[in-house]
Amino acid sequence: MTPLTENELSAIIVDTAFKIHKELGPGLLESVYEAILYYELTQLGLDVQRQKGVAVIWFDIHMDIGFRADLIVENKVIVENIPLVFKKILLTYLRLTNIRLGLLINFNVELIKDGINRVVNRL
Repeated sequence: MTPLTENELSAIIVDTAFKIHKELGPGLLESVYEAILYYELTQLGLDVQRQKGVAVIWFDIHMDIGFRADLIVENKVIVENIPLVFKKILLTYLRLTNIRLGLLINFNVELIKDGINRVVNRL
């Protein structure tokens, strides 16, 4: 099977987020949406890492104090389940991991399409 591109993965993730939001709507804790999105994506056979720690490299020093990514899908897309105000943080995550595409998903909106934002890093 040919590996999926970032854009193909993004389409799957967004479709899954729509499905979840349609069923549950807004108002739950972000951790609930994250857990369900993780479950649904793994059920589709995708390799998904949840709350993965990502280190910061400072010259030759490897520091395990970087950040925790909500979800990393197929080592190609980072999904952060946070409001748009964190766009700069996600862009930093993408740069640190050399991943080219990230999605900010805010389930606490009336229409999920208004809560999904793509953030790109050299894509």
